[in-house]
Amino acid sequence: MSASTLSLEKQPAIDDWLAIETDGRVSVCSGKVDIGQRISTAIAIIAATELDVSFERIDLHPVDTTTSPDEGYTSASNSMQESGQAIRLACATARKVLVQLAAKALDVDQNVLDVTDGVVLSRTTNRSITYFELMGGQKFNLPVDPSAVTKSATCYRKVQKSIKPLGLVELINGTTQFVHDMVVPNMLHARVIRPPNYHARLLRLDTSDAEQLGVQLVRNGSFLAVAGSDEYLTIKAAQRVADTAHWSRDRELAVENIYQSLVTNSRLSLPVKNGAAVEEPISAIGAPPQGTAFTLNGRFERPYLMHASIGPSAALAHFDHGYLTIWTHSQGIYPLRATLAEALNLSLTSVRLIHRLGPGCYGHNGADDAALDAALIAMAIPNRPVLLKWTREDEHAWEPYGPCMVVEIRACLDAKGNVSDWSHETYSDTHRTRPRPGPNKVGPSRLLAMQHLEHPLEEHIPEPALSAPLAGVHRNADPIYSFPNPRVIKHLVRDMPLRTSTLRSLGAYTNILAIESIMDELAISSNTDPLVFRLRHLDDDRAKAVITAAADHARWRQKPRRTGFGQGLAFARYNNLKAYAAVVVELEVDDLAQVKLVSAVIAVDAGQIVDPDGVRLQLEGGFLQSASWTLYEEVKFNEQGITSRDWDSYPILRFDNIPEIDIVLMDRPDEPWVGPSEASIGPTAGA
Repeated sequence: MSASTLSLEKQPAIDDWLAIETDGRVSVCSGKVDIGQRISTAIAIIAATELDVSFERIDLHPVDTTTSPDEGYTSASNSMQESGQAIRLACATARKVLVQLAAKALDVDQNVLDVTDGVVLSRTTNRSITYFELMGGQKFNLPVDPSAVTKSATCYRKVQKSIKPLGLVELINGTTQFVHDMVVPNMLHARVIRPPNYHARLLRLDTSDAEQLGVQLVRNGSFLAVAGSDEYLTIKAAQRVADTAHWSRDRELAVENIYQSLVTNSRLSLPVKNGAAVEEPISAIGAPPQGTAFTLNGRFERPYLMHASIGPSAALAHFDHGYLTIWTHSQGIYPLRATLAEALNLSLTSVRLIHRLGPGCYGHNGADDAALDAALIAMAIPNRPVLLKWTREDEHAWEPYGPCMVVEIRACLDAKGNVSDWSHETYSDTHRTRPRPGPNKVGPSRLLAMQHLEHPLEEHIPEPALSAPLAGVHRNADPIYSFPNPRVIKHLVRDMPLRTSTLRSLGAYTNILAIESIMDELAISSNTDPLVFRLRHLDDDRAKAVITAAADHARWRQKPRRTGFGQGLAFARYNNLKAYAAVVVELEVDDLAQVKLVSAVIAVDAGQIVDPDGVRLQLEGGFLQSASWTLYEEVKFNEQGITSRDWDSYPILRFDNIPEIDIVLMDRPDEPWVGPSEASIGPTAGA
């Protein structure tokens, strides 16, 4: 079953996805949220193209559990395949119905009708009627046709030329409204006072200073917050309460070498076949095959990584007569609604979530936790809206991190310089703790505050995603290259010290980095150009074309060599199913081992391209985030807790080291579109 079919299976009606309004507007609903990846603009292009209306007529509604289709999480570069394709088919079906209605209204054959910006014109009678006269305000009451005829790539290109990206003007002039900026009548501001670390529990506190500042104190076990009508006084009160709080120190963070712990801790180990972990015995790594001319062993280590959003998380909650409304920048408002309802002992129908813009993030940051924080405070102070904001320290110290990882690869070359044996083992904590319903309150147990309540839930113990293709730990561990009988093992490691979840590309970043680094070393050992070596081990013509395009554009190995200068190349197909990307990086290393990024070329094949500028932005952003991880980022901690609590203790890539970036888009109008959001992450690190 395709991704779009899954979306349509839940919401099969045209009316689930769009409405022709009375005022000449077209309302479009998606279950995917815009987190900076411009999915809103892409969906508006799709709707305008398939309906034959101008881009300016499209209104994309905020994602809301009362009105929007349930499309789960906005994740894994799936939005175009899921929501984009569902809306494409819904709009194509709607256009067909509208043309049929117009033919009847104009008393002509529908084959003589043309549509321009919602006006249906008869070529034989020169009479016309608009979509809005035909349907304005009415429902279609018809299902989406999964086999509806859709528009060609040429039609999409016509719309692309005339668009103004949704929300861009507001971002530039500073009028964009984030959830942090919301102001509603009778609103309280709130802050949470955090423990020193995950395991500390509140023993006692002095509330007199906070009471003098006129704020309300909310306490449930070790969950502690203050709320007041004046934001500044609320912040000061939170600081004073934090100074008087006494916490238990019975248990501290484990500080053993994390990379050693990854390979020695208890773990669940499974072989990976065709991209999925299977419950089968693990084959032992054997001796190199006969005829082996060269054997290479490589070990690659990744520290804990932050999402490192420029702004901290926030949420606005209002509990009014038993009905809870939350405005949140969560990337999965339907799963979060179900999880919150279970956590708070509310019925699903008494909880509403509305998406609002927040700090850009790919993955599971503090947004869901902030929503629960706000809900707990709002339910303790009913009938008052509560705007809860995390601090920078909250975000750095309490968000779920990308797991630390170890990858071990052994590769062998035969006498002809071809890979004859390949073993890849990945060790990692879980990448998948987004809140979602499940047995034994597994959803609520994944939310931070549930560990601090008077009756805390037990910490979630992750299980492997069996048969899920290319899930977290082993995403892109299966090599895309043609190797004989590759051995791929995932190790889901237990009892690691820090809380982890989904970070952009999950395990793909580290797995691709390891694979591409080994490919470089093998090429060097066989006296082969790394580009030629990769092409020799690929059967996929689209993959070969992407690598060649990046190399040609970057003038691979054609530039004069000089001391401290390097040029690197790497390639991957994200998930081995989605967008192809090749990256060539040029950099310099000075005498102090400081790396200066000079230039980068990124070539991508993401199938048919709907929003070219949006794809470019995705690739550039992926490059910058990956380069930052690779060169700068590492979460640091000690027994007492997280020590990386600001931008000095957690440095990221700065503007002075952003290289010139060239993007090569390889539009494939006859291929299905796929999301490019994570395509450049792994290849950037490898290059």
